[in-house]
Amino acid sequence: MPVWFEEERPRRPRLSRERITEAAVALLDAEGVGGLSMRRLAARLDCGTMSIYEYVASKEDLLDLALDAALGEIDLAEAAGPTWRDTLTRLMSRSRQVMRRHPWIPALLGTRPLLGPQALARSERVYAVLNEAGLTGPQLLGAVGALSSYVNGFVLTELSWRSRHRDPAGESDLRHRAAEHIARHADRYPVLTRHARLDMDDFEEGFLLGLNVVLDGIETQLNQ
Repeated sequence: MPVWFEEERPRRPRLSRERITEAAVALLDAEGVGGLSMRRLAARLDCGTMSIYEYVASKEDLLDLALDAALGEIDLAEAAGPTWRDTLTRLMSRSRQVMRRHPWIPALLGTRPLLGPQALARSERVYAVLNEAGLTGPQLLGAVGALSSYVNGFVLTELSWRSRHRDPAGESDLRHRAAEHIARHADRYPVLTRHARLDMDDFEEGFLLGLNVVLDGIETQLNQ
């Protein structure tokens, strides 16, 4: 049974589900999903492993609680803008910032039931913004899915790239050599030669460019 369907029972004050969740988030930030275990979490909390099981039933519950707590860092009030596009741009940008702060989030988003209060509040906000703009039914579902898939996929790629290419000079050299390689084979890759920006290393710019394309598509649906 998902942890969200259960009521937390009163326990001894030394531990709490909230404190355990905070420690789990910190451990995930430091070690990633593969580094999360009840034993390591107990060591961080300076308690026995069995003490944790008085508050959560399994590691799966810990992942759900930690993910929901991290998603709560996406500030809904600060994301409010004058138009639906402004609001969604701010929401998606803040989502990216939180995912970059907690690099384990993207890998969990597609595998966890997003039923926690923080996740549901943010889903409600995205649905509400698009619904108020005029989308309903399959168009609304498609728009939400397109936004989520774009942001999650972009950040996952960004994190993977940054984990492998930490040296700016080395990255610049790789991009330069890749551009030269394509240019040498312009007969095979004429469009890439003319239009691909392999020297573009600004992920912020790239993120907003792609997001605007997704939002343009949504706006087209609104104007039909």
